[in-house]
Amino acid sequence: MRILILGGTGEAAELARHLAGRPGLSATLSLAGRTADPRPQALPTRTGGFGGPEGLAAHLRAEGIDRLIDATHPFAARISANAARAAEQAGVPLLAVRRPAWAPQSGDAWIEVDSVAEAAGALGAEPRTVFVTVGRNEVAAFARAPQHRYIVRTIEPVAGALPVPDLVEIQARGPFDAAAEAALMTGHGVEVLVSKNAGGAATAGKIAAARRLGLPVVMVRRPEKPGVEAVTDAAGALRWLGV
Repeated sequence: MRILILGGTGEAAELARHLAGRPGLSATLSLAGRTADPRPQALPTRTGGFGGPEGLAAHLRAEGIDRLIDATHPFAARISANAARAAEQAGVPLLAVRRPAWAPQSGDAWIEVDSVAEAAGALGAEPRTVFVTVGRNEVAAFARAPQHRYIVRTIEPVAGALPVPDLVEIQARGPFDAAAEAALMTGHGVEVLVSKNAGGAATAGKIAAARRLGLPVVMVRRPEKPGVEAVTDAAGALRWLGV
């Protein structure tokens, strides 16, 4: 069985570990290439795009792929849409691995918005100290609100992507626990957290820390994904594969 995993998440990495070295399987992990120094993976890895759904469909045919698994980030809407179209074109069974979204709990003060641009507007006119955790590719949206002091944490360097007068850059890769997140927020005087609703445990500590500190969270809702067969974790994907 030849398997292609569209990855970039902890679920994809876990699935790769379980599939590595299994007899009768040939699995490859594909990464978009947005992180310059990705973690080593247990499977052979390719990096970069396919050229849209038609390019991915051609790749599936050329490589004789029997199963396609979309284990990309919850906000990778375009990749997921391309995967659904490509799988249909190539006649390859597709499974999506979609971790559950976070849900507000007692004590949470969420302001839910539909985009990072809306999140910037939701911060208000009065200057605040804002902890931004939406990834480097979208931090530029906060340049429209330069009155705030920004604490920005990314995996890749911000490198001028957010030209505002008061910016603190933190370059780090999760997981992050709640105690460390609370200490970071307290140390920087954070007044509001901005996050995408990524779900999962690796970065949930910031949500728990904001709850503990009584801080509001501007939460970006997930984009719509194609209506394909889906499971919530790597174990579900293994069952789907029958291994």
